[in-house]
Amino acid sequence: MNNLEMARSYLRQAEERVKHAEEALRTSNYAYIIRQSQEAVELALKGILRLVAIEPPKWHDVGPILKRHREAFPPWFKGEIDELASISRRLRREREPSMYGDEETGTPPDQLYSLMDAKEALEYAQRVLSLCKKLLKECEQ
Repeated sequence: MNNLEMARSYLRQAEERVKHAEEALRTSNYAYIIRQSQEAVELALKGILRLVAIEPPKWHDVGPILKRHREAFPPWFKGEIDELASISRRLRREREPSMYGDEETGTPPDQLYSLMDAKEALEYAQRVLSLCKKLLKECEQ
C-alpha cells in the first residue's frame, strides 16, 4: 500500500467518525462526540502526514510533528498548521476523560461535557477533515 492509499484510508476513517459524532448530537451523547472528534482529528492528521511521506508517530497528538515538518506542505496548508496543531493538542487532552470520565473526582464521562463542548469538538473535527481532504484532493491531481 502506498502513501496515497494510506492517506485516503485514514481520511475515510476520519469521515466515518465525524459522521458518527454528528449522529450522536441527536441523542445528546456529548462524551461520545468528543471522543469521535478526537479520533477523527488524529486520523486525518496522520493521513496527511502519510500523504507527504512522513511516518506518523504512535502517539495521539501529532501537532508537534506537523510543525516540525511544516516545509513538506504547500504554502496554503503551512498557514493552517498552527491551528491544526492546537486543535490536535486540545482534543488529545480529552481522549481518556471522554471515554472513562474523571477518575480522580469520580465523574463519569456523561457528566463532564456540555452541548457547547460537543459542538466545539465537532466543529474542530469538521474543520481539520475539510482541510485535510482539500490537501488530499490537490495531491491526487
